[in-house]
Amino acid sequence: MANINQTNRTILMEEINPEKLDLITLVGDTKGIDSLSDEKIKEINEHLLVKNFDEFLEKFDPVVYSFFNANNQKVMYTLKKPENIPDEMLTEIHLNSSNDFLKMLMTLIDTKRAQGIINVDFKFENLTDLISPKKVMDDIRQNRKELQYVYGEYVALEDGDPKKLDVADKLNVMFEEASTNYNNVMAMLPLAIEDIKTRLLLGSGQEEDKTPLALGVLSMGEDGELKILEAPKAETTAIATIDDNVNKGLIQALEEDYEAINEDSNDYVKALVSRTFCPLASTMVTDIDIAKEVQNYNSYLEFYKTAKDDFIKMAKPLIEKILGIWAFFEQYPKKLKGMKPSLLITNVPNEMVAKSNNIPRLITYLNTVNAKNDFNNTIWYGIIPNISLDQNSKMKLTRERFKGNEVKEKTDVNSVESLARILDVFKDYGIQGFFSYETGDKTTFNYMATEGIEKFEERCTSLVGKPFSEYAIPCVPNFTIIPKDKSGVVLDSKMILTEDNIAELSKEKEDIMKLWIEGVYVGAAYIAAGLVGTYQCPEYLKSIFKKNVDPKLPGVRFDIESGDNSLKVYTSMAKEITGFTNTIKDDINRRSFGFVFSSENAIIDGQEVTRVMVYKARNLLVNEDNMYEPIYKTQVTTYIERILRHSTGDFKQDNIVGFFSNNPQSQKSIWSTKREFINAIVGKGDDINYSIDEVNNICTLDITFNGNVKNLEVEINKLSSAIRA
Repeated sequence: MANINQTNRTILMEEINPEKLDLITLVGDTKGIDSLSDEKIKEINEHLLVKNFDEFLEKFDPVVYSFFNANNQKVMYTLKKPENIPDEMLTEIHLNSSNDFLKMLMTLIDTKRAQGIINVDFKFENLTDLISPKKVMDDIRQNRKELQYVYGEYVALEDGDPKKLDVADKLNVMFEEASTNYNNVMAMLPLAIEDIKTRLLLGSGQEEDKTPLALGVLSMGEDGELKILEAPKAETTAIATIDDNVNKGLIQALEEDYEAINEDSNDYVKALVSRTFCPLASTMVTDIDIAKEVQNYNSYLEFYKTAKDDFIKMAKPLIEKILGIWAFFEQYPKKLKGMKPSLLITNVPNEMVAKSNNIPRLITYLNTVNAKNDFNNTIWYGIIPNISLDQNSKMKLTRERFKGNEVKEKTDVNSVESLARILDVFKDYGIQGFFSYETGDKTTFNYMATEGIEKFEERCTSLVGKPFSEYAIPCVPNFTIIPKDKSGVVLDSKMILTEDNIAELSKEKEDIMKLWIEGVYVGAAYIAAGLVGTYQCPEYLKSIFKKNVDPKLPGVRFDIESGDNSLKVYTSMAKEITGFTNTIKDDINRRSFGFVFSSENAIIDGQEVTRVMVYKARNLLVNEDNMYEPIYKTQVTTYIERILRHSTGDFKQDNIVGFFSNNPQSQKSIWSTKREFINAIVGKGDDINYSIDEVNNICTLDITFNGNVKNLEVEINKLSSAIRA
């Protein structure tokens, strides 16, 4: 038997970082060549293949570029590195696990999953405020605590002590992390905002009390009455003095580091850095110009709001891609070590790959990894997200009476034409293409629960009845990370100065600074491909079903629609709605269209299922009953064809006869003994037969799935197989 170690490598047709290498560039000119060298495949894997989310962040380093425009006093953002702006004028914002926006979204997904709460009941605002200055500062405070602790350890140790060198290594890493903040004015803004609040509003917990602050101590008078006496500033304790000495050393180290990194350093930012990363003790209090600080605070807050707003609008499409990749890998449990799904990212827009001059490069690559008897690099699935929806249905208004939604033409969507071109290539190499529609509030669970599936099915009309239809898998609906109507983030309120020269936060509604994320979504194709890739792993199936799982066979025949399979093999995403109505489900069942996710109330073995499940898993091939075909049939057929090609030495006639003989050692006999397994290749009610047309050198395979026959024709004894049907 041929050894196929993986049946779940996936190619993602998407651009992540234009500054990194891409598949088209790496493949290069393919005129006159049929395949690529092993060295070239190794190089492509080194740059584009990722096996987990951390490796993806490391290899592709998704980044947003920012620069300042002095003419309009604004921060400008772009996803592509501007060629006409010098590097020293550019700031790179790396979208990794340290980025506050991305971190907030991933925390939100994890929290929602843990709670198992649907969208309408989930408190999104409790997590969206993670990008407010206050929450950013909370993270800094934790880092500060650790920095102070480690620096205290460092100071306490004698020079020459080997442990001091180890602690110094730790300190260097911590300073490096801190410097990513204080080397960037934008990153310093939330710190500056909170710093001013801390210093001006200290002790303002009592809303009505406008008395200026004077720190005091509680004491008893001669008659036993309680009094709070102003603490004398000269009095201090030995502990405070020690703390101050440590702090002084840390402040000096931070200031020196700041000056070394910033050529154009300024005293205000330098003081801000030291105050942020090393809070001043009571013996080190400085005078404050309250009016100036209030003015600074308001201008910082305004600038931060505008900049954050612009950043989110620019970065959101890229962040949705990153979350999609994260969700792809999240389907496979981290504790398992079996056949993990892997992702090859083209790092070039699908529209670019689909151009006539680039298609030959994709074909040459796939010919190398998919048309050989070496299956280590074989691609089984493709993800093509963000397919355009027909927008022509919008009614044109003679005049706009009320300010409505601004319909912006999306520039990053993929056309149905480019999708069809890619699917046409995929079919020749047995790659099942999972595609999903552009993200937004028109492709969500909520939308489908009210509008049904008709719109999506209509959009697929041009893809039905084509040679590639069985390799086209429309995935609906997309997943909502933050709904549009719950995506407000309160940053803070403006500050005012009272008649008594006391700073306080304004209570006026118009002074509340708020920004709108306008919804964050993830394409269904990422999760569909991730889940199907996950249940290819026999170890995963074993963890779910416990018994009747063959440890060596992949899950190519696993039918997620069968029995209770969908209740046991579900996504890692939390439920979003209470479910679809019977009318909507009848509509889906009418022709069993698409790879459809459901958010239903369900119980299995006494346990409530709180995750999104699979309702249908179909491609766009229409059978004799006018129903769409299950996706597993295509994968089984591809798998059998590859095993047959390998085992028979590229379809030698005598070897084909041996493959299907009644000999207990033949491949068909071995498969037949394993019918009871959940991951059987030939399951209960299935069969494989063959006939040979010696005149035309054609072998026809009849693969029966529960009474339904699927035909596969291969040319006998050719160096490479040609699938004719």
